[in-house]
Amino acid sequence: MDLGQGIRKALAKLTGAALVDEKTVRELTRELQRVLITNDVNVKLVFELTKKIEERALREKPVAGLTGREHVVKVVYEELQRVLGGKFEPRVGKQKILLLGLYGQGKTTTISKLAKFYQSKGLKVGVIAGDVHRPAAFEQLKQLAEQVQCGFYGENGEKDAVKVALAAEKFFAGKYDVLILDSAGRSAFDDELVREIKAVNVAFKPDERFLVVSADLGQVAGRQASEFNAAVGLTGVIITKMDGSGKGGGALSSVAVSGARVAFIGTGEKPTDFEAFDSTRFVAQLCGFPDLGSLLDKLKEASDEELAERAMEDGKLDYESFLAQTRAMKKMGPMKQVMQMLGLYDLPEELVGQSEAKMKSFEAAVLSMTPFERQNPDVMKNKARQARVAKGAGLKPDEVRELVNNFERANKMVKQFSKNRGLMKQLGKLGGGNLGALGKLGGFKR
Repeated sequence: MDLGQGIRKALAKLTGAALVDEKTVRELTRELQRVLITNDVNVKLVFELTKKIEERALREKPVAGLTGREHVVKVVYEELQRVLGGKFEPRVGKQKILLLGLYGQGKTTTISKLAKFYQSKGLKVGVIAGDVHRPAAFEQLKQLAEQVQCGFYGENGEKDAVKVALAAEKFFAGKYDVLILDSAGRSAFDDELVREIKAVNVAFKPDERFLVVSADLGQVAGRQASEFNAAVGLTGVIITKMDGSGKGGGALSSVAVSGARVAFIGTGEKPTDFEAFDSTRFVAQLCGFPDLGSLLDKLKEASDEELAERAMEDGKLDYESFLAQTRAMKKMGPMKQVMQMLGLYDLPEELVGQSEAKMKSFEAAVLSMTPFERQNPDVMKNKARQARVAKGAGLKPDEVRELVNNFERANKMVKQFSKNRGLMKQLGKLGGGNLGALGKLGGFKR
């Protein structure tokens, strides 16, 4: 059981209790201790945290408007947030970044994600192959730079990292806003590594010095943060593989208590699976609260489909605009991730898989329609047309019929929303009503 799932289950027991008293609170803290320790959070920190939760939950009076249960959940949320630190605000502008880390932590891959992140802020990014010891580092970074379409500089075969860093600055001078230097790694933190990163740090004069650690290190991440911080003075830590490690909570908490600051977290394999760390959002996810901030951000990123926006403005939906909405939803990420932003955590994988399969079936069906059918959805109520579309899409007639019915329900909802022009203007800006379309298509009911 991962950290978030464990915390949500513990809180669910609390909200289901008939009475929130001293016994209930202590049972909650014991359950939280078990979950946190299982997920590799430092034992001393766990007992300090749960002691504070217990004391506040029993001593403090709930603020006006909150029930006893809500008060305890609020205390858990606030104390977890306190332990994990605050929000990292990346500087947006000209800067130099030095990336540090040992082998196997995802340092070079993280550079492409970091480059993509700053590119999304409208900055021109150049990356530098400064890991002169690992044989594959030069080619790997060059390929990643091509993938995200950022600048690249390296000298294959050169063994002096300082020389590469200085030459790169001249090469990129005046052409790029952000320079990211991939420094050398080692299998362990040693004196040779310290000497090299110190020399590179002095020569390159970075504005940011980020250490990259993998979430699966757990508590060891804190020790690495302390070592690198003592050597060059870190401005932040990037934690990778947060999506696939049960030790992510241990890594986050150990880095936070080491005195270093969590700057970014990697949440997947794609260059866009990367975000600035915000303990408010992260703890909200752990506790099972909707992450509306992230949802709105994703909607804005996905709302470049003119057909979807036009449909919301006109109050008329056809299969072309509905297909545009479906494709826009895909840009937001996996269905499971979108559902979590809505506060729907721990959904059965079977249900999520079924919804994703329905979205694929819908797209196949629409692509099997003629242009006339896409633009005139009423004609698709005809069973003969449904049978022909099903055959062309490799689907069963019942599947196409279900999709037509879902479309009709979504179309009615769009018409209802369109009556309120002020609201529609805002929804159009945020995402063209994609949430409504997704809910109907995926079979989710409110």
